Amino acid sequence: MSNSLKLLFFIGRPLSPLYGLTMKIREKLYGGGVFRQYSLPVPIVSVGNLVLGGTGKTPAVRYLAEFLKAKGYKPAIISRGYGGTSGRKINVVSDTGQILLSPQEAGDEPYMLARSLPGIPVLTGKRRIDPGTWAVEKFHSNILILDDGFQHLAVRRDIDLVLFDGSDLAGNSRVFPGGVLREPVSALNRCTAFLITGTTDKNRKKAENFGVLLNSRFGNKPVFFSSIGSYTLRNPTVGITPVSDEMVFFAFCGIANPARFEDSLKTLGIQMAGFFALPDHAKYSQATLDNICEKARHLGAKHLVTTEKDYVKLHAFDISLPLHLLEIRAQEESAFDDFILKSLDRL
Repeated sequence: MSNSLKLLFFIGRPLSPLYGLTMKIREKLYGGGVFRQYSLPVPIVSVGNLVLGGTGKTPAVRYLAEFLKAKGYKPAIISRGYGGTSGRKINVVSDTGQILLSPQEAGDEPYMLARSLPGIPVLTGKRRIDPGTWAVEKFHSNILILDDGFQHLAVRRDIDLVLFDGSDLAGNSRVFPGGVLREPVSALNRCTAFLITGTTDKNRKKAENFGVLLNSRFGNKPVFFSSIGSYTLRNPTVGITPVSDEMVFFAFCGIANPARFEDSLKTLGIQMAGFFALPDHAKYSQATLDNICEKARHLGAKHLVTTEKDYVKLHAFDISLPLHLLEIRAQEESAFDDFILKSLDRL
């Protein structure tokens, strides 16, 4: 955690109880029918989290979409479209055949999902019932995946997954603005199951202990663990890049959890001359990329490497060093797959 974030949480700590109370009241108003909840005639799986920042939601959403499609379903992904400039009620990022919006219009994650999931519609909209209804009526989707949907209580869901990062877990366990929690811990009572992502040999024991705690405190809700299934280093114009000791990279990213990206590069054995982290959802400019290339050359790097999420925003720029992206695929437990299918069978 950066010093500036620690300072923010320290200053904001007195306001945490007020924000937490507001979120509890909001939850009760939805639960009591004061605020309307919308339903759709197809199963809805929500993938979300309790903490601010990255918990591996996008890889989990991608895994679920591919898994459900392989099992004969016709999934569509519904997202808020954070950061996207297209402010329409319904934004079709991709249909069953092509990508229809730019990264700037769609937002980073929706465009990345559309790019990596051909044939699976991705839609965005502030009121997610609107793109959800469109997906069912126009694309005949028979299951919807809500990306970052845990706090979006206006849409009823059948499976409500809450993700925690295997290293960060619940952070300092305080509600924003005094900590990393979006809601009080009691909100976890409404979820269906937990998924602890990014588990490795290094953090597995801590993650498993946290899983036991979640299971015991929240009515024996099942806890599953997700690890990295595969890493692929790719030059988009050439193809897969074989990793060698002779190749020296300068890494950069603008994501919520840059440490996870850095650890992934180290796991793959990539030689890094330097690492530069921008703010999450950073807006790139030619000047920023020129500065990154200059830093890389100064440190002796001959190649750049970034995340898939960052790469989709870089097409319009002139980058003077070879650029590679790290593709990461999640690997879920077979028990998780069984849980999803059995839960859907019971509906």
